[in-house]
Amino acid sequence: MPYNLNSHTTYYKTPLGIAKIIGNENGIQSVSVLDDDAISDELLNAEIHKCLQECVKQFKEYFNGQRASFNLTVNPKGTKFQIKVWQALLDIPYGKTKSYLEQSKALGDVKAIRAVASANGKNPIWIIIPCHRVIGSDGSLTGYAGGIWRKKWLLAHENPVKQQSLF
Repeated sequence: MPYNLNSHTTYYKTPLGIAKIIGNENGIQSVSVLDDDAISDELLNAEIHKCLQECVKQFKEYFNGQRASFNLTVNPKGTKFQIKVWQALLDIPYGKTKSYLEQSKALGDVKAIRAVASANGKNPIWIIIPCHRVIGSDGSLTGYAGGIWRKKWLLAHENPVKQQSLF
C-alpha cells in the first residue's frame, strides 16, 4: 500500500543492517531492515527530516542498550485484523517472549494462530512493533521476515545471558 505523499525517508545503520524509516507528522509508517550494501553512503549521511529525528535517536538508544521501549507514534498501514495483531505485539515486554499460540489466545481466538502468524510476518515497523518477541510454542525461533539470525540477535540483545558469580 503506498504511503502518504508527504512521507519522508531516512536510513540508519544498525548492527543488523540498514534501517529504512518512513514516516511523517502522523507517525512512523514503516521501518524495514536492509543489507548494509543496499544503500549508498550519500543516503546514509543525508539530513534527517525533523519528523524522523526522534525515531533515529530512540533506535540509537535501543542499540546502545539504553532503551527498553519506544515512545513514538506509529501509523502502520494494514487491515483491521493486522492492526489488532500489531497492537497486541506492543504488549509483549522487553526481554520477554510469547508464543504464536499465546498471542492467538490473547487476541481471543486460539484457532487464528495461522492468521496471527501471517499478520506478524506483515508487520511493517521493525523492532518498534516487536514481532521478534513471538516464538514457536516449543521455544523455536520460527518465522521472522528479517531473517532468523536477526531475531536471535534481537532476543539476545534484549535478554543478555547474565554470568553468575561463583562467590
